[in-house]
Amino acid sequence: MTESGNVPRREVIAAVLNYLTTRVVSYLPMKDEEGQGLAEYALILALIAIVAIVALIFLGNQISDKLSVVGHEL
Repeated sequence: MTESGNVPRREVIAAVLNYLTTRVVSYLPMKDEEGQGLAEYALILALIAIVAIVALIFLGNQISDKLSVVGHEL
């Protein structure tokens, strides 16, 4: 503390960063085999999402036309 009783700005910033870092690290998973499995599932899910998006981009109009025909027939 300074003579006026104020805590220097650097100390406050350091304390806040330390607190936030501690909080964020507490939510991170421990480094073990489960984390590896979770990462693999995330990669598979991302790959499936990319394939679905690409399929919708290329086949979207054709699918929309077919569904419109079926809707009009009903």
